[in-house]
Amino acid sequence: MSTGRIEAILLAAGESRRMGYPKPLLRVGAESFIARTTALALGVATRLVIVLGAHAERIRPAIAGDARVVVAENPDFDRGQLSSLKVGLAAVIAGGADAVVIHLADHPLVAPATFRALVDDYRRTAKPIVVARYRGRRGHPVLFDRTVFAELMAASEDLGARVVVNADPARVGYVEVDDPGVVLDLDTPVDLASAGLPAPPSET
Repeated sequence: MSTGRIEAILLAAGESRRMGYPKPLLRVGAESFIARTTALALGVATRLVIVLGAHAERIRPAIAGDARVVVAENPDFDRGQLSSLKVGLAAVIAGGADAVVIHLADHPLVAPATFRALVDDYRRTAKPIVVARYRGRRGHPVLFDRTVFAELMAASEDLGARVVVNADPARVGYVEVDDPGVVLDLDTPVDLASAGLPAPPSET
């Protein structure tokens, strides 16, 4: 059983081109996506690193003023999601974390119980990688033990973090959850409507 320090990274650096509006600022009820995903991550982590890139100046004011939250910026966000993960991971490594939970700011509908299940499975099995899965489909959040941090930092940004996940199936644990939010991609206004969420504000 692992009982080490778990931190989290929230990736919020994307350009949101298909949405036409910064996705972290979209809303679920009274909450912004960034506020909701921050609360989800802090439900299981001692510290959260939020990685900003595109729209950083707009998103930063919406981030909770919590001493457990650190903001990092990725100047090379256009190089893809893994480039942002590496920025966050550098901060996590510096903080001495034993494991990190990775989540996406545009996946706000994941249940808190899914985060707890992910961490519980890691503590029980000590698998270096634990992935949430819904009906056989891998999604987010994902947990990485510090034993794979160096692999993530060295991975090609063209291939993404999946190359580390796929490198050795024996070290990957899957947590099957009855939570469609794990695989719910909200990339366009149509996706929002399908999920029963309000349309992006019009920008004039």
